Amino acid sequence: MGSQDAETLNFYAEEAEAYSGRSRSTQNERLDRFLKALHAGAKILELGCGGGQDSQVMLARGFDVTPTDGSPEMAQQAERLLGRPVTVLAFDRLDEDGIYAGVWANACLLHVPRPELAAVLPRIHRALTSGGVFYASFKAGSSEGRDRFQRYYNYPSRDWLISQYAPLGWTSMEIEENIGGGYDGENTEWLHVTTVRSA
Repeated sequence: MGSQDAETLNFYAEEAEAYSGRSRSTQNERLDRFLKALHAGAKILELGCGGGQDSQVMLARGFDVTPTDGSPEMAQQAERLLGRPVTVLAFDRLDEDGIYAGVWANACLLHVPRPELAAVLPRIHRALTSGGVFYASFKAGSSEGRDRFQRYYNYPSRDWLISQYAPLGWTSMEIEENIGGGYDGENTEWLHVTTVRSA
């Protein structure tokens, strides 16, 4: 979580078990599309893996997955599900070069403080191989704020997101918009961003 916002981390520390154990409508359609763009057995980094459900799907399909989360308590929940170590990693500590064919960041970069996203995205870009695929989802809005659980959100607009991604080298950038839910049970406008690192 970028600067590791204390209130957001506290939420995930206190709610880790309930949050990771909740029944949720899986985003298998988006995950399927992401995985289809990768070669069999590709190396994937999952940022903000939460309870580990998406990593579980990717591992079951034969991908070489590195699950990570910014919350030690959430990482522990994911370890229980996956039966393997899960690295505690803040986004601004990612420091790898040309390693991953895919980076999956579902509903996690939305916690990065707005001023810090421009520094986090290049770290992700650098961690990808040429032609690597990067997926991230954000709750849309016009200015940063907190939800009723006091979790910090950057709430970007489509144009603001494009401005953050644009300086990096992508061969393609797609942004899908839809209305979906979240842990707070409220209808939310989501922005789903898929980019491909240029060769």
